[in-house]
Amino acid sequence: MKALRSIIRAGRDVRDHFATEHVALFPCAESWRKYSWGKLRHDFRASLNVTLLAVSQAIAFAAIAGLPVVYGVLCTAVAALVAPLFSSSRHTIIGPTNATAFMLFSFFSVNPGIAGRWSELVPLLVLMVGLIAIAGALLRVADLMQFVSRSVLVGYLSGAAVLIVANQMKHLLGVGEWIDETAGSSFVGLVIGLVKSLPHIAWVSLTIGGVTLAIYGLLMKWKPRWPVFAIALVLASAVFGSLIRFHVSPFGGAATFETFGFGDLLPRLPHLIREGIFKDISDLFGVALAIAFLASLENTLMAKSLASRSGDHADVNQDMFSVGMANIASAFAGGMPASGSLTRSTLNFDSGARTRFASFYSGILSLGFAILVAASVEWGVPLIDFIPKAALAALVIALSMSLFNLRNIRICLRSTGDDAAVLVTTFVSTLLAPLHVAIFIGVAVSIGLFLRKASRPHLVEYEFSDAGELREMGEKRKRPIPAISIVHVEGDLFFGAAELFRTQIQRTVSDPAIQVIILRLKNARHLDATSVMALEDLIRFMRSKGLHLIVSGASRDVYRVLKKSGVLLTLQEGCDRKAGESNLFLTNTRNPNLSTRGALKRSQQVLGTEKADIRIFHDPSQQPKTP
Repeated sequence: MKALRSIIRAGRDVRDHFATEHVALFPCAESWRKYSWGKLRHDFRASLNVTLLAVSQAIAFAAIAGLPVVYGVLCTAVAALVAPLFSSSRHTIIGPTNATAFMLFSFFSVNPGIAGRWSELVPLLVLMVGLIAIAGALLRVADLMQFVSRSVLVGYLSGAAVLIVANQMKHLLGVGEWIDETAGSSFVGLVIGLVKSLPHIAWVSLTIGGVTLAIYGLLMKWKPRWPVFAIALVLASAVFGSLIRFHVSPFGGAATFETFGFGDLLPRLPHLIREGIFKDISDLFGVALAIAFLASLENTLMAKSLASRSGDHADVNQDMFSVGMANIASAFAGGMPASGSLTRSTLNFDSGARTRFASFYSGILSLGFAILVAASVEWGVPLIDFIPKAALAALVIALSMSLFNLRNIRICLRSTGDDAAVLVTTFVSTLLAPLHVAIFIGVAVSIGLFLRKASRPHLVEYEFSDAGELREMGEKRKRPIPAISIVHVEGDLFFGAAELFRTQIQRTVSDPAIQVIILRLKNARHLDATSVMALEDLIRFMRSKGLHLIVSGASRDVYRVLKKSGVLLTLQEGCDRKAGESNLFLTNTRNPNLSTRGALKRSQQVLGTEKADIRIFHDPSQQPKTP
């Protein structure tokens, strides 16, 4: 019965913990009630600009992931339609991104055994990404992302940019057929493969890519606010795509993409009821967790950045929920993983979007583009067939260069040694390890360095001055009572500090003269299970040596933790509670030193001495207190 009560109490604590915040199911309802024609005009105008960039990037990101173009287009349309129904931000645009696309490519390239099953596994993977993001939102995991150093993301994006550029070079140089498929599984192998293939450079592909880059560069310099990426892609496709399509020498035979038809737009439902499903889930879980983490992190940073410009409040858990719902919709529509897009979201904000429905309109327009492309097959003019792979590779390389934020890199390298270590470690990991592993290496190093700094509680030995004031004990002064040591604990006592806390106290009792330690916890914070167990071990260690430990200045929160954990009984062993004896003295907000006074009197009682002349410093405005 006692065990059942403990389980019920624990369940109640968990319920109360998650009851303080919740995720709204349809936060868009309030926006819809206040919608107007004026807002519609601004939103639709912004959605036109966003769609021009979104559909061209959708093709590029599908190419980066090594997937057919239709996966990127469907993800762009469906994610933009679904995400605004659940997000807190009114400017975010969710869809495929550079980093998540290449993480997908990296996973399949290093796992050749499942690379041929991408059509079967991608919908399952995207579904898992969505479910993980939703679970994280309900558990308020997004709140913890503020503890992930920005150096991790800067290092990861810089490394991913290097990988994307290296991978797209084979299309720009037209040497894809000369590079072994397994070479793309590692950065070193890819570079070696590119070097070996240099004698086989296709000058036609290099010319197409070079001219496309020139167009892109000129437009960026002349009209940077235009949808330069889309315009450059359309111009390159109109000129070079036509030459390739009609076999004009020497362009005939250059590689292009394949247009999708109406059959490709049909939903690709994840096949869940089949043999081997649990093995596939196990194989995909790591990369699904990494993509969900990266997508939520990208979306959180982007939502906070836009909120700081618009004056809105970003609810990061609500936005994480929208990422999850967008990925579930993308999984059932047959798309690729969706994340928060910084470029498209910034364009949406700069284009004057007023509400979340600008994203919704962009999704409708993107879906219309998908239908138009499918219809072009029926008309005998397949539009995607006009896009040269070399032209898109050149634009992807140009787009990836924007991931190198030199200012952020310089800040991370120059701020602290820890930031520099995290940046370099994450960057190198992206080049040497699979991307879904590299990002967690960076996170682990970041959190490890953070905990090293945070898990150092400040322990100071105190004494009473002649004026009755509690002060730090000087190195040249002896203890008024050599057998009693007052140790003040300042800082966090969470799990990361527990061992250090125990070790420092044990070092203090190594003085053979000490018989009693008064542990003053007035400014100790975040007592958890690990630190409580460390405290219990310390009590038993001291008693095994015939020593005593008394706690003073404990707050109500510390008292509740000690009582609920059962360690209070261990601390009070040997006390005659009926006679009023205690080894725990709670803090007094009016006179914090009263608890230490009580602890000193208890120490005298334990030692059987009355040598201490104890005076308590007090506020003169209050009624004087006598010992």
